[in-house]
Amino acid sequence: MAGERKFVDTNVKRALLREYLKEQIKRAGYGGADIQRTPMGTRVTLITERPGLVIGRKGGSIKALTDAIEFDFGFDKPQVEVVEVENANLSAQIMAEKLASALERGWHFRRAGHSTVRRIMENGAKGCQVIISGKLTGQRHRTEKFKEGHIKFCGEPKLQWMEEGYTPAKLKAGVIGVKVQIMHPKARLPDEVNIKDEKEVAKIPDADKPEEKKPAKVEKPSEEPKTEEPSEKVEEKKAPAKKKVEKPEPPAVKEPKAAEPAPEKKAEKPPEKPPEEPKEAPAEKKEEGTVDGTT
Repeated sequence: MAGERKFVDTNVKRALLREYLKEQIKRAGYGGADIQRTPMGTRVTLITERPGLVIGRKGGSIKALTDAIEFDFGFDKPQVEVVEVENANLSAQIMAEKLASALERGWHFRRAGHSTVRRIMENGAKGCQVIISGKLTGQRHRTEKFKEGHIKFCGEPKLQWMEEGYTPAKLKAGVIGVKVQIMHPKARLPDEVNIKDEKEVAKIPDADKPEEKKPAKVEKPSEEPKTEEPSEKVEEKKAPAKKKVEKPEPPAVKEPKAAEPAPEKKAEKPPEKPPEEPKEAPAEKKEEGTVDGTT
């Protein structure tokens, strides 16, 4: 439990530090703070619209912030860095701060919401959403949403490409919450497909020239097996020739079966019996003689 309490205390300290920096750098356009622990101490990176106001004359303002981070919040050896935003109109936190200040100055919430959305989309954002909630026109709480373009509400595309900023606006009727969500201009969604032109396709072979050489190298070894294949074919041809020599052997075994006509010779002997038949003929003649004797 001691380890869990340590993590909780550290995160609470970081949340309180972000709120403090947000109030102190409000005029410079607070765009967020990144707090990291390093072997050399704690590094705090401030993202602002006007870094000159954060640094101050001769670095006086940034020194005061460093001392407050070290002694008031208990961070060891803090190192404060200030980074300027490339495009303030595409920073969700900065736009939320500007919208809240416009509401505090008396702007109507619809006018302020539509102008914020238009300003964000004009700077190239793929989509944005502004949510204003609180006592807008009466004693009942309600929520108004202003959105344009493509927005992701869940999944990896939201975590990767959607930036969110939140700040409260303090009015006489009560506190109004302002939330701004912006999709980065360079966001590439999973369903986006780019079709290349003919000119781009024509350039592909130039980039793939080394890959074309590989098939040429493969062809050389392919020729060598071709020279070997004929030898194998010759061997294969010889093998069936041997088989042909072996095949005639069974007919040689069948030849003795052809010698079975021997019984036919035995069949030739019966013709020798016909000569015996003529011997019986004279007997018949004797009978004829007897007949003659009677006559």
